[in-house]
Amino acid sequence: MKILIIGNGAREHAIGWNLLNSPSNHDIFVAPGNAGTNQFAKNIEIDSNNIPELLDFAKSLPADLTIVGPEIPLSNGIVDEFQKYELPIFGPSAKASMIESSKSYAKRIMTSAGVPTAKSQVFTSQSKITEFLTNCSAPVVIKADGLAAGKGVIIAQSKQEIDNAITEMFVNRSFGEASDKVLVEEFLEGNEVSIFGFVDGEKVSSLVPACDYKKIFENDLGPNTGGMGAYSPPPIWSKQLENSIRETIFLPVAKELVNNQNPYKGLLYAGLMITKNGPMVIEFNCRFGDPEAQVILPRMKSDLAKLCLDIANGNLIQNQPIEWDPDPAVTVVIASGGYPENYTIGHEISGLKKSTNQVMVFHAGTQLNQDGKIVTSGGRVLSITAKGSSFESARNLAYTEIESINFKNAYYRTDIASKILEG
Repeated sequence: MKILIIGNGAREHAIGWNLLNSPSNHDIFVAPGNAGTNQFAKNIEIDSNNIPELLDFAKSLPADLTIVGPEIPLSNGIVDEFQKYELPIFGPSAKASMIESSKSYAKRIMTSAGVPTAKSQVFTSQSKITEFLTNCSAPVVIKADGLAAGKGVIIAQSKQEIDNAITEMFVNRSFGEASDKVLVEEFLEGNEVSIFGFVDGEKVSSLVPACDYKKIFENDLGPNTGGMGAYSPPPIWSKQLENSIRETIFLPVAKELVNNQNPYKGLLYAGLMITKNGPMVIEFNCRFGDPEAQVILPRMKSDLAKLCLDIANGNLIQNQPIEWDPDPAVTVVIASGGYPENYTIGHEISGLKKSTNQVMVFHAGTQLNQDGKIVTSGGRVLSITAKGSSFESARNLAYTEIESINFKNAYYRTDIASKILEG
């Protein structure tokens, strides 16, 4: 098959790596891709948000399947445009993507479906939210309603942090139009986990979990990032928990979207808190997580291309079983020093080795310079993923690989998956 992957991050590199290592032969194209995808696929110099040019390219191939990585082209309607020309594409429509692009819409769907989630209120003015929060005790969760690259959530632990969050949302406009609406939610306590399921209307596959690290600094301190590491599967995962989440969250939401004439087709990502009262939804996303994709896809033994094509064509089987390698995987993100705020790019990267089935180097913010050297081009630069017979062996392999990689101002957390070893 001719497969077009849209995006330029480590998530898209991991998707391509999975397809490359599948039993089937595929011609892989990535738009726009990065220095890593350039090693096994043909990079196409089209921005991932340029839907007209992406459509023209897919028609010219023609693409047998398109897989969309990031959320912005999904929310902008790339699936709708491709479907007009009967081009198979994996991902939800613009309307269905609102489950991520509007947190208030997602809350309405969850409420209608009877899905357990945090209590919340929506505000559109600084004065109203300030008045409401005056009577709230910390901690409280304050969220930009729209897309904010995974950074639009602030957990305010004090009155001062509440005031700072309001200023960020409404005065500094740090999240742009995403904070035209702002949600205030109750703070949930428990184990946070990301759950992924393939959805085709009311049909939902078996589920797979991962845990990620959102804060820039160790011990979960500092500002939010797109994600600094992940591991899969978490020790709390069991068939009983999977069935509970599928029955109380995934199936009701899928059915509610169908009832709203807004069927969901694609990968549904639920961010959950496993509380003392059971699983509760923090948020939904409409695509693979990044960095979660980098630990999930190396564990996937089922045929990803076939699964995506089945969903694009409406052929997913209810409770479709997906086979996963039982060995755990750990990924550690290497970022540019100063990320997620100010950082420099263009630094040559040395020590990169070829990925194996045990240790993988997924590129994100990388590109080739005029001399053909791989240099940094973004905040999150590389995801180093390793699989092992235990979390200890997977961590050791990942961090050993990192020791050989160098670029100016490189930064990474040293505590990814460490608490698992502590028990």
